[in-house]
Amino acid sequence: MNEGSKVAILIGQGARGAAAQVREVAELLGAGVAKALLGKDSLPDDLPYVTGSIGLLGTRPSYEMMRDCDTLLTVGSSFPYTQFLPEPGQARGVQIDIDPKMIGLRYSNEFNIVADAGNALRALIPHLERKQDRSWQEGLESSISRWWETMHDEAMVSADPVNPMRLFAELSSRLPENAMLSADSGSSANWYARQLKFRGEVRGSLSGNLATMGPGVPYAIGAKFAHPGRPAIAFAGDGAMQMNGLAELITIKHYWREWSDPRLVVAVLHNNDLNQVTWEMRAMGGVPAFRESQALPDVDYAGFAESLGLQGIHMDNPDDVGPAWEKALAADRPTLLDVRTDPDIPPIPPHATLEQARKTAEAMVKGDDSAWGVVKEGVKTKIQEFLPHKEG
Repeated sequence: MNEGSKVAILIGQGARGAAAQVREVAELLGAGVAKALLGKDSLPDDLPYVTGSIGLLGTRPSYEMMRDCDTLLTVGSSFPYTQFLPEPGQARGVQIDIDPKMIGLRYSNEFNIVADAGNALRALIPHLERKQDRSWQEGLESSISRWWETMHDEAMVSADPVNPMRLFAELSSRLPENAMLSADSGSSANWYARQLKFRGEVRGSLSGNLATMGPGVPYAIGAKFAHPGRPAIAFAGDGAMQMNGLAELITIKHYWREWSDPRLVVAVLHNNDLNQVTWEMRAMGGVPAFRESQALPDVDYAGFAESLGLQGIHMDNPDDVGPAWEKALAADRPTLLDVRTDPDIPPIPPHATLEQARKTAEAMVKGDDSAWGVVKEGVKTKIQEFLPHKEG
C-alpha cells in the first residue's frame, strides 16, 4: 500500500460497517474508491474520490481507475467480473474479507486477510504513510466530476417521450438523505447504478447476485417493515410490474397505514418492452428485437394504483418528472409514478467493446424495427461524453 503510487480500492456490501475506515485509508493513500453494485450504499457518492459503480453497469472513472492502477485493495467484495479488474500482474493486490471462501477468488493477491473489514482496516491504518504526491487522486477527482456532468447531460437528452435516465436524475437531486431505494433487474438497474448519487444515510439494494426479475417492489415493502419511519422508493420496469409488481401494490394497500412515514414510491419505466433483454439480444446476439417475445401489453399502472386508494401519477412529458417526484415525496400515502419512457435509449456500458458494437450494428442491418430510434438516441447520448463541459 505504501509503495504503490496509483492505489485503487474496491468495496462491496461487506465494507458498509467500515465506511469511516475506508475513507481514512483512501485519504491517506490518495486512492479512488469503486463500489460493487451491492456496495453502492457503503460509501457516499458525494465524496470526490468515489468513482461509483464498477462493471457492465459501472462508470467510466471506475473502469479507467482499474485499467491504470498499480495497487488494488479489495474490501468486503466478491465482484466476479474480472474483465473489469486490473490485468493479471498489473497491480499488487490485498484483499480483506470475512468469508475465507472469497479470498483470492477473483484476483491474484499478495496478501489475503480473513477478518472483519473494520477491524482489519483499523489495524492497518497506523502502518500507512500519507502520500505526498496527490496527482493520482486529483486526476480521478477530475474525471469523476466530469462523469457526473456527463450523466446529467445524458439524462437531459430529448427522447420519445421521456428519457428513462431523467427519471433517476431528477430524483437524485431531491433524494431524502434517509431514503431506502430498490431497483428491479433490467434496464432500471443500469440507471440506478449510474444516475443516482447516494449521500447521507441513503440505503439501496437490488438482486445483485442472481439478477432476478421481480424484487424491486417487494424489497421496498420489506424495507418499510424494517424502517417504517423512512421513505422507500422502488424502480421497476413494466415487465417486472406485470410479473408480480401489480400484486404487490395490493400488499402495499393492505399495510401502508401501519407505517409512521407512509411514503413508498413505485416508479414504473413504462415502455411496453422487455427492454434489457431486447438490448442484450442486439449487443450480444446481433439479432434484431423479436417483438413476439419482447412486446408487453399496455397497462394503466397509475390507474390500478388509484383503484387501490394509492396516489397515481401519469407522465409523458419530461418537464413533469421533477415536479412529480416532489409531489410523491410530499404525499400522505404511497404513490405510483407511471412514466412513459423511450425504449430506444441505449444502456451504453462505460467501455463498449468492438464486438458489442458490431453485434448491435448487425441487429440494425437485419431489420430491427427500432433501428432509426436506436441510432438517433445512441448518437445523442454517447456524444455527451465528448462535448465540452464546465471546465471547457
